[in-house]
Amino acid sequence: MEPVGFQFEQEFIESLRCIPMEVRLKLDTCGVKLKLSHWHQFTQVERQTLVTMACDCENSVRTYQHHLQALVTRYTGQPAKEISVAPVWLAPTVPDRVQQQAAAHNLTIAMERWQALTSAQRFALIKLSRPSHENRNFILAMQEFGLAS
Repeated sequence: MEPVGFQFEQEFIESLRCIPMEVRLKLDTCGVKLKLSHWHQFTQVERQTLVTMACDCENSVRTYQHHLQALVTRYTGQPAKEISVAPVWLAPTVPDRVQQQAAAHNLTIAMERWQALTSAQRFALIKLSRPSHENRNFILAMQEFGLAS
């Protein structure tokens, strides 16, 4: 998994008041639904550990999940909900909802440009194009990733 630290997240990345995309990617990878209320209970050191901890191979994914669930259980008395997420960010084609969000800004994403993005960048665009998301950082991410000027 590539290190992240997107520019469009810089307003909150240092304080870690929100769950950064890097951690959200790890959550989807290890199959844990972490609530923002859980995140806010963690100490700054615990949050930073979740940012830097590996979650990119079978062993590290299991270790990450175990560590995360131990934290949630310590603070809430029960583990977080486990989920199954298809890794659509690894697909070679641009998901429809990302193209639709781009089109809403009069942009398109060519397949070869999508394939040139890192998996973390693709993940971010997918998350930022969800209907339930406010999408305010979508265009900033597109600019950061060289997909819009």
